Amino acid sequence: MNTSQSELGKNKKVYFASDFHLGIPNHQESLKREKLIVRWLDEISKDAQAIFLVGDVFDFWFEYKQVIPKGFVRLLGKLAEIADQGIEIIVFSGNHDLWLKNYLVDEIGVQIYHESQSYQIDSHSFYIAHGDGLGPGDRKFKFFKKIFKNQVCQWLFRWLHPDIGVAMAKRWSNGSRLAQLDEPLTFHGESEWLMVHSKQVESSSHHDYYVYGHRHIAGVHDMEGHAVYINLGE
Repeated sequence: MNTSQSELGKNKKVYFASDFHLGIPNHQESLKREKLIVRWLDEISKDAQAIFLVGDVFDFWFEYKQVIPKGFVRLLGKLAEIADQGIEIIVFSGNHDLWLKNYLVDEIGVQIYHESQSYQIDSHSFYIAHGDGLGPGDRKFKFFKKIFKNQVCQWLFRWLHPDIGVAMAKRWSNGSRLAQLDEPLTFHGESEWLMVHSKQVESSSHHDYYVYGHRHIAGVHDMEGHAVYINLGE
């Protein structure tokens, strides 16, 4: 999908961030991080035309018909305030908050995307995605992602009482995170799977910038053909 941003206004900017993982490792640490994020949002709102939050804003999120996970009131309130100022907020779901539905759309007015998007921002073209499940390898995760995105599985999960469902999901998330701690975060250069994916996209459709989260390895790397690979880190 191609989505256009209007030309940037005078002294206006577009901001990108990802992987806040609010909710972990505990309430106290998450709250400290949330307050920092809110201060950052307050600062950039002075010159922001649009803000892209590129996935895993929450470490877990599931929307029952009448219930959402408790917490995050400072972030949600600040996003609502910014949206009311006319600043566009675009949210991508990540592998930890892939069950984002319509709550943030209806209550705040954000745009939510669950797949990669191509954007024309001013005179530059951007390919934006959280990054989970893209590129070669990681078959185990891709298998589980299909289960988590399955409508029947989501319907069955919805029948669990929120106290049970949220506790189960948090336990799963923490277990997954602990298993990843033994794996050092290493950028693999040309063989990095998101770099491979970017090259595949670039071979058929040029973009000036490829912007991802997910990998928690912040970096800016030149690609062939005057394209740039960017990971936002965390």
